[in-house]
Amino acid sequence: MARVVVVGAGMGGLAAAARLGAAGHDVTVVEQAGTHGGKLGTLSRDGYTFDTGPSLLTLPEVYRDLFAATGAPLDEVVEVVPVDPTCHYRFPDGVELDLPHVEAEVGPALATAFGPTAAEQWGSVMADAARLWDLVGEPVLQRPLRGVLDLVRRSANVRDLAAIAPWRTLRSLGRRLPDPRLRMLLDRYATYTGSDPRRVPALMSVVPFVEQRFGGWYVRGGLRRLADALADRCLEVGARLRYDAPVCRVEVDARGVTGVRLRDGEVLGADVVVSDVDARSLYRDLLPDRRAQRSLDRVDPSLSGFVLLLALRGRTPNPRHHRVLFPQDYDAEFDAVFGRSPRPVEDPTVYVCSPADPAVAPAGDEAWFVLVNAPRHGPVDWTAPGLADRYGDHVLDVLTRRGLDVRDRVRWREVRTPADWERDTGSVGGAIYGSSSNGPRAALLRPANRARVRGLFLVGGSAHPGGGLPLVAMSAAIVARLIGPA
Repeated sequence: MARVVVVGAGMGGLAAAARLGAAGHDVTVVEQAGTHGGKLGTLSRDGYTFDTGPSLLTLPEVYRDLFAATGAPLDEVVEVVPVDPTCHYRFPDGVELDLPHVEAEVGPALATAFGPTAAEQWGSVMADAARLWDLVGEPVLQRPLRGVLDLVRRSANVRDLAAIAPWRTLRSLGRRLPDPRLRMLLDRYATYTGSDPRRVPALMSVVPFVEQRFGGWYVRGGLRRLADALADRCLEVGARLRYDAPVCRVEVDARGVTGVRLRDGEVLGADVVVSDVDARSLYRDLLPDRRAQRSLDRVDPSLSGFVLLLALRGRTPNPRHHRVLFPQDYDAEFDAVFGRSPRPVEDPTVYVCSPADPAVAPAGDEAWFVLVNAPRHGPVDWTAPGLADRYGDHVLDVLTRRGLDVRDRVRWREVRTPADWERDTGSVGGAIYGSSSNGPRAALLRPANRARVRGLFLVGGSAHPGGGLPLVAMSAAIVARLIGPA
C-alpha cells in the first residue's frame, strides 16, 4: 500500500483518487479551494442553479467504467439523460440546424438544412474520422504516451501514421466541404480543446465524430452532480478530501518524491504524488523544472471564456438545451483570442446552455449559461474597472442581433471572466483546457502522465490525453494503471 497525495480535486484528481483508493492505497486529496470539482463548478441563488463549467457530457461510458470499477454503477448515483437535439446552430445567413442526438438522423438533418450534397460531404469527412478514432481512441488516448516514438510504434503501419497526419490542420480538412456553413461547423470543434482550427491537427475531426456516434448527454440537476457523486465515491473507498489546503511545493529527495508541503508549513509524506494542477503551475511553482518549462513554453495555453449566468423570467419560444450562434467572420474571433494583440472578441460566437430541467430554475423561468471565447487573463486585464460589465452588456446586444433578445427578462446576472477562472481554479490565465492543441506537439505530445521524477504522476487537462470531462478521466485511469494495486 502506497501513501498517495493527490494535489487538486478537479475531475481528474478525483477520478485518480477514487481508482487508487479502490485499489487499496492510502489516499489524501488536497485542494486549494473550499470545494471539489475544479472547473466543473456551480452557482445557486434564488432558486436558480447554474453549471459554471462544462455543460455537455460526451463518452459517458468513460464515467460508467470509472464508477463500476470503484463501487456502485454510475446510473445508481446520477441520472444521465440524452440531449436531443445535441445542439441548435444558427449560421450568419440565418439558416438554422438542429443536430440530432442519434447518429443515423444527422445526415437527413444536414440534407434538410444544406442540401443532400452537403450531407454526403459531411458524411465522407466523418467516415474518415471514424477510421482515425479506431487508430487513436484506445491505442493513444487511453495509454501512456511518452513521445513521438511511442506514437510511431502504436501506428500499425506507415498508412496508419499517414492517416493520423498530425501535420495537417482541421482547417485544411475543411476544404473538402464546399459549403462555408459546414466548414464553420467543423471549425467549431477546435474550441472543444480550446484551440484554433487553423492550427489544430485534422485529427480533431474525431471530436464531432465522437459526439455524433456516442451522443451528447446531460446529468439531471446539472453536471455538477457528477462531481459530487465522484467526491462521494472517493470518500466511500477511503480517500480523505482536504479543502482550503493549498500546496506550495512538491517535496523530493535523490530517490524521488517524498510528499508535499502546504502553504501553512504542514508536510504530508507520500510515496506517490498525483498532480491535478496545470502542468505550467506544477513545473513553475511546485517543482521547478526548467526543461519542462521550456517545453511547455512552446505550447499555447488554451483559450479562456467569458460567461454570463442569467436568471431569466419566463420561457423562450422553441427552447433548446444548447445553442450556438455563429458570427460573420469566425477567423476574426480566433485572431482576437490567439493573435499577437489579444482582445475581447468584438463579434463573438455565442454559446447558450438552457436546460429544460425543473431542478435548475423556478417554475416558468430559465437559467441560462452564456459563453463566448475569450483571450486569457494577462494578455487582457480582465480586472480592469468596468470591463466585465461593459462586455456583458455587449454580449447581450450580440444575442439580440442574432434573434435572442432577453434583456427585459433578466432578473439578475453574474459574470465570470478569465481572471475569475485563474483565481478559482489555478489555471494559467484562466485557460479552460490547460494546454491548447495548436500544433502537432500540443495535440499529441502533452506532458506525460509519468513524470521524470520518480513517484510523480500527472492527470488533468494539461497532461496526456488532454482536456474535457472524458479525457481527464482517461488520464486518471492511465495513472492508476501505472501505479498499480496496493
